[in-house]
Amino acid sequence: MDDTVLAAMARWPNVPAAFGWLSLSPRGQWCLHPAGHGWGHTETEPGQPITNPQIVTFIGRNYQSDDTGRWFFQNGPQKVYVRLDAAPWILELHPGPDTGLHWQTHTGLPYGPIKQWWVDDNGYLYAQAPQGAGRVLDRDLARAAEALVTPEHQTLADCLDALPSLQSLQTRPLAVGLVPGPQPPSGANMAPVGWLPTQAVAKTLGFQAQPAP
Repeated sequence: MDDTVLAAMARWPNVPAAFGWLSLSPRGQWCLHPAGHGWGHTETEPGQPITNPQIVTFIGRNYQSDDTGRWFFQNGPQKVYVRLDAAPWILELHPGPDTGLHWQTHTGLPYGPIKQWWVDDNGYLYAQAPQGAGRVLDRDLARAAEALVTPEHQTLADCLDALPSLQSLQTRPLAVGLVPGPQPPSGANMAPVGWLPTQAVAKTLGFQAQPAP
């Protein structure tokens, strides 16, 4: 968190929190809701994308969660709680320092180590890591399904295609990891894959999609 923000919090400790003004889209874009009606459905209240690079970076540096799973942007002395249209973190694949790939959040931070993968009813891929829950960016989803492999070097895409249904993950153990180079991932990089009903994503992964006072 920025020093100026910490100083403002110390100077004005009792500023009421704001709700309904900010959301995070499934593409990892911050959106402003000028009327404060950001708790409506995503299709009816998509918000106005924030495109100013300095503001986007400032929000990302001061983005945190409280102990109830509500995520917020600390705007000086005021907490601005965020509607999460997918997950607290939107994950992208980026080239690593070696020949492999690594995960990065929509704020540009490294993400991991991943402890659990989840696939929901719609085929979206969620992750759980010490930083909190994340969802793989939709345009990276196909690439992720090819990059995540089992110790036998089977891709996640092939494993899912071989299942009669996604719900089969409940009874068929599966673990995958990113290929760090020419070799399959080691056990330390592996994480189990489970199925998750879409309506249970937020509760299971420990975040509030629509935080309230």
